Amino acid sequence: MIYTIIKVIATSLLIVAISELSKRSSLIGALFASMPLISVLAILWLYIDTKDVAKVSDLATGVFWLVIPSLAFFVSLPILLKNGVNFYLSLGLSMSVTAGCYFLMTQILMRYGIKL
Repeated sequence: MIYTIIKVIATSLLIVAISELSKRSSLIGALFASMPLISVLAILWLYIDTKDVAKVSDLATGVFWLVIPSLAFFVSLPILLKNGVNFYLSLGLSMSVTAGCYFLMTQILMRYGIKL
């Protein structure tokens, strides 16, 4: 239980630190947010928990393929905001577009025999 609490605290601190950095500089915040820090932490926690390199490899492969459709979020959100769409609606629509892109990507990957 203590280990799980440490994981939650470490991961939460990272997200809060990026949020605070973003208040001071959007460039620095974007730099840290764009790094695969959460993925690296997830991979690290998975390896520490299981010592299973096959699971780590599968996770890294899945992250690779799903980064591509996640880019739709970072394209659609600024477009919607710049066109005057309410922030929360823009966020919801961007998340919906991204979910659709995830679905489309998984369908394409399945068609080519790539299983996530």
